[in-house]
Amino acid sequence: MLSKVISKNALILAAFAAVCVGLIAVTYFITRDTIAGEMKAALARTLDDLVPADQYNNDVHHDCTLIPADSDLGNTNPRQVYRMFNDNVPVALVMETVAPNGYSGKIRMVLGVYYDGTIAGLRVTEHKETPGLGDKVEVKKSDWILSFEGKSLNNPQIEKWKVKKDGGAFDAFTGATITPRAVVGQVAKALEYFGDNKDTLFNAPKNCVNPSGQPVESS
Repeated sequence: MLSKVISKNALILAAFAAVCVGLIAVTYFITRDTIAGEMKAALARTLDDLVPADQYNNDVHHDCTLIPADSDLGNTNPRQVYRMFNDNVPVALVMETVAPNGYSGKIRMVLGVYYDGTIAGLRVTEHKETPGLGDKVEVKKSDWILSFEGKSLNNPQIEKWKVKKDGGAFDAFTGATITPRAVVGQVAKALEYFGDNKDTLFNAPKNCVNPSGQPVESS
């Protein structure tokens, strides 16, 4: 009797699991085009936030190359770089960089850099910093992140790429020094990486992949 009850319950659970898997699969196939479209729109908004669209005329969404893992950008996996050209003349690129030493862990950022090494824009995309303190790295919480625009390794000089508490040129937040210290230090590393590799990055073959790692066809 007991074995029959167990078998019955097992069959019910198996049927329930099968229905759930089927619903997930159907939902995925119904929404995948919408999701892909929204991701593309979000990417376009981010790129336009960092480098104004009227400054380049190539199809930036299909003009990418990959930065290998374990570079000075703090990436543990290959990361896509988007390149902007105006009539085939390099204008800027947008790349991800990760500060490993935030107060609560990694701080992920996307950085737009003009060909001459000047920062076009910087945004924090992911972090776990303290709400009300370290989260001021978000543009929706504070304009601090906008202060990087126009900066380069010559403005200020590299030895001043620190928060003011450490003798540098950058403001920190009241009650939160670790977070801005991590961001400033990692952005300086990213600019150094850009300076050492910009021609390689702009001249590398196109290699765009979608979020699942599959190549994206050029339009």
